[in-house]
Amino acid sequence: LLVDGKNLNDPFLPKEEKLALRRRIQMVFQSPYASLNPRWKVGDIIAEPIKAFRLINDHGSQINRVHELLEQVGLSSSDVNKFPHEFSGGQRQRISIARALSSEPEIIICDEPTSALDVSVQAAVLDLLQKLKEELGTTYVFVSHDLAVVKAISDRVAVLYQGRLCEIGPSKNVYQFPSHPY
Repeated sequence: LLVDGKNLNDPFLPKEEKLALRRRIQMVFQSPYASLNPRWKVGDIIAEPIKAFRLINDHGSQINRVHELLEQVGLSSSDVNKFPHEFSGGQRQRISIARALSSEPEIIICDEPTSALDVSVQAAVLDLLQKLKEELGTTYVFVSHDLAVVKAISDRVAVLYQGRLCEIGPSKNVYQFPSHPY
């Protein structure tokens, strides 16, 4: 993976520079069930990037930030001591989003983040992502096979066909006037 032309796997890239680059990109995975450590409390899951990237050193301030993130994604700060199994799929995906936001990234890669959720929960998660995009100015790279979901969240669309980029452009143009038959 190249970030600003720098390979994150370059063994000669200084550790601090690698850490700074990795902080800028976070992930929200497809399965809210498999992507959260079942043995960790929600507060620890969300605080992990804060600690790993050394964003906040004071423990009390870390806890306050975790509470803010929980509330920002529509959960309660009182959820901090619960385990992932105590939440629904949609709530777990909100926890995953909070974890991704905790490092204050520029880009969040969303790999089919709503595919494991029912339709009403999908809509709520998409609304949350849209709200956060507007509030924080975060860029999403949203990967999905669900064209309705892509249309709802994307400003620009890139279409891949057989592993190759076959079309890219503003969402409205790609949906109304596709240039590739796929």
